[in-house]
Amino acid sequence: MHDIYQAPVSLLHGVGEERAKALAGIGIETIGDLLEYFPTRYEDYRVRDLTEVKDGERVTLAGTVYGEPSVRFYGKRKSRISVRLVIDKVVVTAVWFNQTFVKSRLSPGKEILVTGKWDRHKLQITVSEMTEVDSDRARKRGELAPIYPLGGDVTHAFLRKTIQQALSHFGEKIPEILPADIVSRYRLMPRAQAIYGIHFPESAEEGRQARRRIMFEELFLFQLKMQALRRITRQQTEGMAQSIPMEEVRQFVKSLPFPLTDAQKRVVKEVLDDMRAPYAMNRLLQGDVGSGKTVVAAIALYATVKAGFQGALMVPTEILAEQHLQSLMGLLSPYGIHVALLSGSLTAKRRREVISALQMGLVDVVVGTHALIQEDVFFRQLGLVITDEQHRFGVEQRRILRNKGLAPDVLFMTATPIPRTLAIAAFGDMDVSTIDQMPAGRKPIETSWRKHEQFHQVLEQMRVELKKGRQAYVICPLIEESDKLDVQNAIDVHAQLSHYFPEYGIGLMHGRLPAKEKDAVMQAFLSGEYAVLVSTTVVEVGVNVPNATFMIVYDAERFGLAQLHQLRGRVGRGSEQSYCVLIADPKTEIGKERMRVMCETTDGFELSQRDLELRGPGDFFGTKQSGLPEFKVADLLSDYKALEVARQESARLVAESSFWEEEEYSHLREYLKREGVLDGIVFD
Repeated sequence: MHDIYQAPVSLLHGVGEERAKALAGIGIETIGDLLEYFPTRYEDYRVRDLTEVKDGERVTLAGTVYGEPSVRFYGKRKSRISVRLVIDKVVVTAVWFNQTFVKSRLSPGKEILVTGKWDRHKLQITVSEMTEVDSDRARKRGELAPIYPLGGDVTHAFLRKTIQQALSHFGEKIPEILPADIVSRYRLMPRAQAIYGIHFPESAEEGRQARRRIMFEELFLFQLKMQALRRITRQQTEGMAQSIPMEEVRQFVKSLPFPLTDAQKRVVKEVLDDMRAPYAMNRLLQGDVGSGKTVVAAIALYATVKAGFQGALMVPTEILAEQHLQSLMGLLSPYGIHVALLSGSLTAKRRREVISALQMGLVDVVVGTHALIQEDVFFRQLGLVITDEQHRFGVEQRRILRNKGLAPDVLFMTATPIPRTLAIAAFGDMDVSTIDQMPAGRKPIETSWRKHEQFHQVLEQMRVELKKGRQAYVICPLIEESDKLDVQNAIDVHAQLSHYFPEYGIGLMHGRLPAKEKDAVMQAFLSGEYAVLVSTTVVEVGVNVPNATFMIVYDAERFGLAQLHQLRGRVGRGSEQSYCVLIADPKTEIGKERMRVMCETTDGFELSQRDLELRGPGDFFGTKQSGLPEFKVADLLSDYKALEVARQESARLVAESSFWEEEEYSHLREYLKREGVLDGIVFD
């Protein structure tokens, strides 16, 4: 960036100590900050023709005062002034509320500009602003006035004036930062013109083109960071090119009790290709609940063991670790592969035995919780790390596990289907594999929506399933009664169902239970001791209870689509038909649409895209753990095509040696250095 970008705003005329402090309060300290403090929208002061004005619109009209104004007083200090204006040979009424001072400015024959809300039926404009046609202010009309996010003592008038001054003094020094071939290929406005055009557009089209340029630049720089990081990580992290005996892997796949879907075959190829490459794999595997991610994990673990390495699978809970242990032992033990469990519930003696066997290489595959990342856990030669439900582990936890080996390949798995747009943004430094096909023979879960007053009918429907020896989940949003939210809570519902079904065991699980108690409750449900499990969303992740065929989600409107879909995936895991009933009385159209969409489709990717459209990116992930970037102009939802293009262009650029060597890209390398991407890298 040019030096002027780093210069303080106090260089500008009229920005003294107090005003500089006020600007700093909204994040403006340098000339660069000021020039890139973009408007969120525009007030349209262009004079409109009456024939094109819509009812209820905010408009600016030019007219001639016709006759004397009339003033009416009512209530305490309330007034209404009205006057007739002739506009395009049509007589309309202009009205001001509580502004008696304007009366003196409304002499017959005077030409004025009025801005306000238009009522087409009454041919009336309720005026918020007025100027005389021959005034300086009127000459500034006929323009789109930028509206900025403000704070403290900063006003629009001051901000516009200061930005205008900065542009006239330093506008010519605004550097172009996008490569010339990209600017011409996508017909992007030059940067200096775009910055001027986004603040003070001559027309709506100029404003659109300026926004398009700046939006693309934001996405491009973000993706450049991601792609450079990915390339550097690959180059610096000399992974192990695993010599996988492919014929043995093919035989293993053939021996599985079910054929792979085409999607699973594609994903297995992507994973094995990465493992055989000389760089460390960094891949996200996303697939719907029940799409067969565990089988892909088993094939990858089989391959790494056959190549002479050890594998580790880290999962969020002990009960999930035990389930994965059982399924992996069933698949891998017949081939002489030793699978062990490492979790917090092991006795001290058993834990020492497992750790010792890992160090000596007697354990080939270890399954565990965060117990895997404790300091005393060492591997003989760790080749593959898989983390399941990767968003449940912090970046730091995943990094520690990765450091247990010499740059092992890493596969992250998630059953939260993420729309492609967000996958590119949130996981831009990873390769993304997607299982977008369900195994044959899976029966779609029948989903229906009922109102609260129909709850007893739903319980009778549930009784039919329980009589067949099946099990059920009842999901509630809160643990116990809350004054703030009128929603069913788990403790109340548990009491209600215990009374309603005295002949069945009813379990209760929620987030406040200690981990051991949670596991005990889940184990009792798994073994059939409980026929019904009343729970908050803690059952969302992973445990497989094939006998559970019925689910009720209480106050379903309080959950997002992605979360509802995750919950629904707890049933339908056996061969029997399963049912999910949403109990909800949504008050908004969006809430009703959510319920309808849930009943229409069981495709997690389609649901996640709809959820994104209904809620927006921030809500989709939850702002805290999202890792999503915040942009000034770009919007991940509406600009997803530009995000794709930005990713392709930045990946192409960083793959070229000229990017790392030639002078024309030095400012982009400087940008990456400032962002910390190139820490410790020396260019010749």
